[in-house]
Amino acid sequence: MLRQITGTVAARIVITVMGLLVAVIAGHRLGTVGLGAIGLITLGITLIRLGTDLLGGGGLVYLVPRVPLGRLLPPCYLGALVAAALGYGIVRLFHLVPEGYAPHVALLAFLQGLNAVHLNVLVGQQRIHANNVVGMAQAMVLVAVFAWLTGLPGADAHAFISASYAAVACALVLGLLAMRRHAPVLADGPSKVLMLLAGQGGYVQAANGMQLMNYRLAYWLIERFRDTASLGIYTVANQLAEGSWLVPKSLALVLYSRVSNSRSADGQRLLVLACLKLSMACALAVIAVLLLLPSCFFQWAFGPEVVGITPLIASLAPGILGMAASQVFSHYFSGTARNVHNVVGSGLGLAITVVAGLLLIPAYGLQGAAITATLAYCANALYQVVAFMRITGSSFREMWPNAADGNRLRELLIPRRTGGQRQ
Repeated sequence: MLRQITGTVAARIVITVMGLLVAVIAGHRLGTVGLGAIGLITLGITLIRLGTDLLGGGGLVYLVPRVPLGRLLPPCYLGALVAAALGYGIVRLFHLVPEGYAPHVALLAFLQGLNAVHLNVLVGQQRIHANNVVGMAQAMVLVAVFAWLTGLPGADAHAFISASYAAVACALVLGLLAMRRHAPVLADGPSKVLMLLAGQGGYVQAANGMQLMNYRLAYWLIERFRDTASLGIYTVANQLAEGSWLVPKSLALVLYSRVSNSRSADGQRLLVLACLKLSMACALAVIAVLLLLPSCFFQWAFGPEVVGITPLIASLAPGILGMAASQVFSHYFSGTARNVHNVVGSGLGLAITVVAGLLLIPAYGLQGAAITATLAYCANALYQVVAFMRITGSSFREMWPNAADGNRLRELLIPRRTGGQRQ
């Protein structure tokens, strides 16, 4: 398990660095307007992906060992196609992406949806290393092609579109080659595959959809009330701040696996508390480093037009720490079949994002957007803390670090041997 964890963390580090390199290249060669356009394009793809992943998400992972791929893949592919077509109409009707980009956004969402199906199949086949390799290859191809295209005369945000096509094409080829399409079925699966895929995916995607709006609704509000250049600056600050979630997300994924397979409610509670403290500590360390960096560093890294990053990160910091805690609580609720708390928390955060965003962004610009995000993230996390305490009987005092946390984390990452075998 430790090898899978370290491999996954390493892969996420590579993918995160590649994402920052895209921002660095865009900031220097396309300016803040290009950064803002790429932010809107990426957001449009992510929005449509909520639909394309409806059938190809968590339900698919569960069914891979139980149902032949010949029955699983066709409905997932068809669902991604239908969702992409509907998404195209939505982003074009509401002008959610820059003019002329809607067809590319929809097609890329469809292709990335197909790739997500293959990656989830790999997870279902317990081929985590292959999953990580495909993800890293996609990120590296994106950066390489984008760097080449933006070096040509007259480059604009279309360079990001072309690079995205190249990256997802590479990932699709690698994913298809990596899948074991004739893997043995280990158990009899249910006959109503489509209903189970939709049922499992629908509940999760509802929470994911609200959380996406919680994360990114400010992007559209900034573009609406300010301009695309301002959005470019905010996307850089937001991407840097969210980099502090790398360890919390990786740790929470491991926690989810352990909680799902644990029958001890107290054991689950103690593991959650230990992971919570480590996640908060890691996120705090990253935020502290970002705040200590001089403003000239961000201009050197992302281009001379990228100014005012440090104050934005400072305003985002409390909310980023809140969401680092939320990563842990969300996976606990998922692992104990209490997803309703994730839905309620995301819904509460979204409501605050809408109200505060409409009030603060027109009045205070990017600082208003950062404050809005912090209010929404903290409200989500606070609700989850209260829900966790009510369910488990935990107290605030137990959420402070203590000597026993180290032992619990070692048990999580390196399970004890029993009879010469790891549990």
